[in-house]
Amino acid sequence: MRILVAGGTGFLGNQLVTTATAQGHDVSGTYFSGAGRDGWHQLDLCDRQAVDEVVASVRPDVIINTAFRQSDWRTTADGAAHVALAAARYGARLVQVSSDALFSGQDVHYDETAVPDPISPYGAAKAAAETAVRAIDPSAVIARTSLIIGPGSTTDELVRHLATGGDGVLFADDIRCAVAVDDLAAALLELAESDRSGIHHVGGAEAIDRYSLGRLIAQRLGLDPAKLRSGTRAGSGIRGPLDVRLDSTATQAVLKTRLRGASEFLSPAR
Repeated sequence: MRILVAGGTGFLGNQLVTTATAQGHDVSGTYFSGAGRDGWHQLDLCDRQAVDEVVASVRPDVIINTAFRQSDWRTTADGAAHVALAAARYGARLVQVSSDALFSGQDVHYDETAVPDPISPYGAAKAAAETAVRAIDPSAVIARTSLIIGPGSTTDELVRHLATGGDGVLFADDIRCAVAVDDLAAALLELAESDRSGIHHVGGAEAIDRYSLGRLIAQRLGLDPAKLRSGTRAGSGIRGPLDVRLDSTATQAVLKTRLRGASEFLSPAR
């Protein structure tokens, strides 16, 4: 397959490129700033015409959109609509990566039928992106995921900072279904090659709080977990969802890729 990864230099995008290339696909990517690989395309997803031109030039069989900017509605929401329009125009299959940030945490458990109820601007932008993609291209896959973990992730860097004397705490009441970046990339590619459409949940198999997750990451990095300090989001004054657990059971049932829980993919043996 010819695959175009929007946001190819990001954490997930880079893993998708690596995994897809290893599987023998013809892969290219887009990047907003910095430098992409040879033959890649610098692209601002806010520019609808530019998105159209890149897709027209590449003519991919599949587009996987991983691009977002948490503080920028236009990139996250409008950009997703622009990608969906171009995918539909040129006959590319679209996989839109979404997030559990579009849930408030009030209901705790969320399967694919759950209706978004965001309480943050980023969550609202992701919900808007889903609405646009579903309206423009009903055949697209919308893949909601959770906290993405792997070497070089922002969570890894935070844990390293905290475990080496940096200021801050990890919230013990902030619970997610963390997913390994390599598991997620493989699952997204599997969905891209399938005939599936609509909303799919691709979170890890285990719900875990950020403090416990941090301790596992510290052990994997060879750092002392005892150096990490715990706190609570509820007591911090920092607004945001607390307990958001993506139920990925239905999607896992149709995937060969196993979405492991954090205790497994961060085990010392690994």
